[in-house]
Amino acid sequence: MQYNLGAITTGNVNRQARAQRLAAIAQLLPDITGSVGAAVQQINLAAQGLRFNLPIAGFHFPSVVGPFNYFDAAANFNESVSLTGIRNWQSARQNERSAELSMRDARELVALAVAGSYLQILASAARIQTANAQIDTAQVVYRQAVDRNRSGLNARIDVNRSLVELQIQQQRLTSLTNEMEKQKLTLARLIGLPMAQAFTLADMIPFRELPAPDVNALIQQALSTRPDVQAAGAQVRAAELARSAAVAEYYPSLAVTADYGATGVNPSRQAHGTFLVAGSVIFPIFRSGRISADIAQADVALAQRRAEYEDTKGQAEQDVRTSALDLAAASQQVRVADSNRGLAAETLRQAQDRFRAGVADTIELVQAQESVATAEQDYISALYALNLAQVSLARAVGQTEQGVVRLVQGH
Repeated sequence: MQYNLGAITTGNVNRQARAQRLAAIAQLLPDITGSVGAAVQQINLAAQGLRFNLPIAGFHFPSVVGPFNYFDAAANFNESVSLTGIRNWQSARQNERSAELSMRDARELVALAVAGSYLQILASAARIQTANAQIDTAQVVYRQAVDRNRSGLNARIDVNRSLVELQIQQQRLTSLTNEMEKQKLTLARLIGLPMAQAFTLADMIPFRELPAPDVNALIQQALSTRPDVQAAGAQVRAAELARSAAVAEYYPSLAVTADYGATGVNPSRQAHGTFLVAGSVIFPIFRSGRISADIAQADVALAQRRAEYEDTKGQAEQDVRTSALDLAAASQQVRVADSNRGLAAETLRQAQDRFRAGVADTIELVQAQESVATAEQDYISALYALNLAQVSLARAVGQTEQGVVRLVQGH
């Protein structure tokens, strides 16, 4: 969860949604600023075109005024409240909740991918163990065929058949080992390990029979707990609030402006307090159809979110039903494969006894060996499918991580 790119990306998306929610609420909060200013100015009135020649004895109108000082310090308050801003903030809250749920859903997907890769490696390890056992059996048969050929009890072709079977099993082991190493690289990439890091799997998955699940109950659970379904529902509520915000553009809004400060020649002398409080109500008269366009766009977005919500619920139901079918089929396959494995092993023992007694050739023995190998591979595949179906069912109801824990613990 710390290093997987999918989890990291959705975490960043969640932080972005949180920032958008903070930006939306900031539109509803007042702006308070402060200002301090001082000026020294001298004005040339004559240069401004102000020339006075008054016929008054002893009085001369000055052509230059100043220098004079001016000082002003004030705190300013601005607030604008509208129903549109409130609805946009509520919509941003729902978008943030949707992002949080999407992050949880990403964790579910990461857990499913890691569990599937882990189970795949366990299956490959079991196949390698089986292949080694088949190689041991093939070597024994080959030595028996060589000894019998030297004793003149069978033909050279029996030796060749047993050698071919031994080499086939060795090739199979090489292929399985290579495949498991590539699967380990995939798992390392998923969980953030360096590619060159060697590791072994600590948890072995026990086999256990599961009762048939109550599909209808699981569907209801999925609709109420799956993060992607809840995220889609939050998106619908966000779209509804966004439409309400567009409609609210028709309604009046309130604006308040206030400031208080001190004005004078300088801060310490001849300064006096000043203030201003002004309020206004702003209402639309003619907006050139922009409000109608905003409402139309919000209607389209809302319809899309509702369709996505219904599709997500349908996908959740499909996932539950599919996983339940896979679980039932895999359980049956495990039982049949286990029975076939026992029958194939018994057949191989009988074929070995007949070969040692000289009443059968290597054809029958090689066929019995291949039957055992096939039965073992079928059993491993069925067991892998069963375990993966259990994890997939947990994912279908939105409890992947808990499902993995229960699977490993065997309860």
